Formats: sequence, C-alpha cells, structure tokens
Amino acid sequence: MQKRSLAELLTGAVVLAVAVFFLAYAVTGSGRSLTSSGIALTARFDRIDGLPAGADVRLAGVKVGQVVAQRIDAESFLAVLTLRVDAGLRLPTDTSAEIQSEGLLGGKYVALVPGGADRILRDGQEITITQSAVSLENLLGRFIFSVTEMNQQRGGEQQQPAPAPQPQAAPR
Repeated sequence: MQKRSLAELLTGAVVLAVAVFFLAYAVTGSGRSLTSSGIALTARFDRIDGLPAGADVRLAGVKVGQVVAQRIDAESFLAVLTLRVDAGLRLPTDTSAEIQSEGLLGGKYVALVPGGADRILRDGQEITITQSAVSLENLLGRFIFSVTEMNQQRGGEQQQPAPAPQPQAAPR
C-alpha cells in the first residue's frame, strides 16, 4: 500500500513539473514577459477592433512592448490603451500610434512611428497622435456597394431606348 501511494505521488510530481515546463516555454516563446519593466504610455483611439490586451507594440516592425490594459473613457467614449514600452527607447513627444493588421486574417498590433520633436515621452504620458483600426469589413462593404451602384446606373442607361432618328427634310 505504501509503495503504491509513493508511486502515485512521484507520478503526480512529474506531471506537474512537465506542466510547469510547458507553461514557461509557452510564455517565453510567445514573446510575453512576466515582468513589467519599461515605461507606461497611454493612447486614445476611436476604435480598436479586437486588439487584445497583450498585443504587440512595434517600432519599425520590431516588438518593443505590449498592450497591458484597455478601457473606455466615460466622457469621450474613446478606447484608451495602456502600452508598456522598453525604457531604453527615447520616443519624441510627437510620436504617433497606429493600429495595424498583420494581414487579412492576422492579428492586430500597435505600430509606433517616431516624430521629430526634441522633447521625449516620459512614463505615464499620452501619445496624442493616433490612427484607429481600419475595418476590413467596412471597406469591403463600401466597395461592394459602389460596384453595385455603378452596375445599376449602367443597367439603367442600357435599358433606355435610343432616340428614334429624325426624318431629314428633302433638299429643295
């Protein structure tokens, strides 16, 4: 009886150790970190269209941080994102933040585009120049609507009968 419970205990410990190993591997392999180093910046957007907390913040395509929180401003009804960015970056105060898509079916991320100002963003400050997410569904809907409208206009022009030729008067 004692040997069986010891074997079960060792098996459980091995399973638990493997689970912890896979969890650590998943966290480090995803690029996420358990530490919160860096500076916190906020940015306000009209729409974020499915950008999750934990999404990448990139500069020139290189990950430099992540989205750590999102909320709605009760007064302006804008989405407010809190970004944690590497402390070593010296981002000018006129840096812009854009929500971009990795592809047609890919996830979204925040792209930072540095400006040229002399002053530097500090911890807790806000990025004031933002560009919200472009909705692929809205763009596709507008395109389909405009093509349908053009086809209806062309169809209406083709269905109208051509004017009858006017008889010409005989020369006198």
